[in-house]
Amino acid sequence: MENYCPECGKELVWNNGHYFCGSCEKAFAKQAFCNVCGAELEKIRACGAVNYFCNSCNELKSKSSARYVFEEQKTCQSDTIFRWFG
Repeated sequence: MENYCPECGKELVWNNGHYFCGSCEKAFAKQAFCNVCGAELEKIRACGAVNYFCNSCNELKSKSSARYVFEEQKTCQSDTIFRWFG
């Protein structure tokens, strides 16, 4: 699955737990939301598999049913990541 910057549309690079856009010089976190109620999903990792749980619907959700949004990280982590790539 390709991940693209929500601001400029260029491909994001995965680094150190965040996605980074070299063009915008911004770091992003990938958030998953329920496709039924829109609530943010809780990520569940077990035995190498990743699933999500919706606390509002009280249901387990698959990766393919989640709606993903990239949210800009407002911390100075983007400066650290840029220095690593720059």
